[in-house]
Amino acid sequence: MCKFLYAVGIAGAMSAAAACNSDNPTTPSATATGQDLASVAAEVRLLAVNRGIIRLVKPAPVRPELVRLGQALAFDKELSGNRDISCMTCHLPKFATGDGRSLSVGQGGGGLGPARTVPQGGFIPRNAPPLFNLFALKPLFLDGRVAHEIGKGYDTPAGMHLTPDMTSVFEFGALSAQPLFPVLSRAEMRGDGSSNELAALDDKQEPQIWSRIMTRLGRIQEYRRMFEAAYPGKRFDEMNFAYASNAIAGFLIDRLAFNNSPWDRFLAGDDNALTATQLAGAKDFMSAKCSICHTGAAFTDNKFHNVAVAQLGPGEGDGPSKHDDFGRMRVTGNPAEQYAFRTSPLRNVELTGPYGHDGAFTELHGFVDHYSDSDMKLRKYLASQLEPALQSTVLQDFDAILATRDPLLKGVHFPATTIDEVTEFMKALTDPAARDLHALAPARVPSGLPVDGN
Repeated sequence: MCKFLYAVGIAGAMSAAAACNSDNPTTPSATATGQDLASVAAEVRLLAVNRGIIRLVKPAPVRPELVRLGQALAFDKELSGNRDISCMTCHLPKFATGDGRSLSVGQGGGGLGPARTVPQGGFIPRNAPPLFNLFALKPLFLDGRVAHEIGKGYDTPAGMHLTPDMTSVFEFGALSAQPLFPVLSRAEMRGDGSSNELAALDDKQEPQIWSRIMTRLGRIQEYRRMFEAAYPGKRFDEMNFAYASNAIAGFLIDRLAFNNSPWDRFLAGDDNALTATQLAGAKDFMSAKCSICHTGAAFTDNKFHNVAVAQLGPGEGDGPSKHDDFGRMRVTGNPAEQYAFRTSPLRNVELTGPYGHDGAFTELHGFVDHYSDSDMKLRKYLASQLEPALQSTVLQDFDAILATRDPLLKGVHFPATTIDEVTEFMKALTDPAARDLHALAPARVPSGLPVDGN
């Protein structure tokens, strides 16, 4: 334990000193007295301050007309090439805005969630990340390929095709741009070959693809009315797909912002908001390197790290096998960022498995445990936890992964009790309102196509 404790002020130093004298970190037991718990609670709050872990403040409300438009678009299969999948097919309310799978199944699949059938084309290369509190994330997608900085503009795969005429519409920074891209992906939404008028276009014809989606939407009078209500004073025929993308972002921000977890109530001063075990886990977490990267209100530094997760699935076409995924390096070209992915935000993490950029861990406890001796854990990774179709896809590229493993993980070792306690602390980051999202999906969408999520 002493190997990974990190200086965090007086309280952190006291914690480190105590931990060095025991194989089991000094944390309160379930039978600790009220006075003991109050003392540990004060220490945890100080540790949190030193780590920059603060309460999450919800964004301002989004105008209802924009939210309604974004909700309809997010759930409407009209945006996909073959009209058979929506944005939310892989981000289902029933599965906490994921799909309950290690890797998602896009075009050609049938059914929903873990029961969705895998088409001949196979899986999407990466796990479908949850959609909670996206307003608190700066780079979007697991490799950060969509980003926005005030004064510097937007950095996206579309390059110059993302025009000033489009970005002038955006109200929510990078998140307003994010929905532009799943509709371009053949595997996710657009389809292959010439199966439809979207798929028939070349992959580099982003403006034409977006324009054809707007043509589809414009044939539906209800959408015309909804767009014009969401953007007063603007005629539908004057709009581009950026208006749709911005609306989806507004919906996600308005309906999926959650900041009333036990941890939030604890930070607000309620010593009884956490169980004794969760409080112990909070102290472990704040005293260890975990909270260097999992920091801030959303428990992410918005940066990229290689945490030695096994590579599996179809990959992104990298490496000798063409089934590898070089992560952030694919965006920056920097070899030092090979296998680095954005630090996962931890709010509601209890609900959002499987975990890792490729869903390599099906249980939260297993993912927490991976960070202890991660080099050895990588080499002993158990593919048996994966669904059968993925078990044979795990690459044996362990040396390459460990060559760029984040130095922060060197020497990190957690006793078994710490793994248990930190896992329990993760559950204290769940907002009760996030457990039931049945009201997220609309009863119907303007196209009349089936709604996934009802």
